[in-house]
Amino acid sequence: MKLFTLGFTKKSAEQFFELLKKNNIQTLIDIRLNNNSQLAGFTKGLDLKYFLKELCSIEYIHIIELAPTKVLLDDYKKKKISWNGYEERFNQLLEQRNVARDLRCFFSQHLAPFCLLCSEPVPDKCHRRLVAEYIKNKIPDLGVEIIHL
Repeated sequence: MKLFTLGFTKKSAEQFFELLKKNNIQTLIDIRLNNNSQLAGFTKGLDLKYFLKELCSIEYIHIIELAPTKVLLDDYKKKKISWNGYEERFNQLLEQRNVARDLRCFFSQHLAPFCLLCSEPVPDKCHRRLVAEYIKNKIPDLGVEIIHL
């Protein structure tokens, strides 16, 4: 299964939607903690759901359980913890939430290819990479191939 990841920052709406169409994304999984921020522009919650459906025929789903907690995010942004510390705590959070069980069911009920959405322009220090790797490692029978757009 191909699992794409995409950050919207530093992308125009045209670039963003063309990437999704070009890669035949069928289901976009929004994993942001706050998908209604004014800073989200064209990717603001209900607006994005509408644009995806009307422009690309893509299903939109927001899965808050795949987002970091506000405390964890703030600790990293305020440099209270390093990126390595963030990774460790975020992976522990995914384990505590038992997301692998829920995702197995989710993937069987929705159309692939899937794309994980977050805001960071590159995946290196973004939780979308961590989520993709978690899925690949915790649900190996899906045969996940991660592709960062």
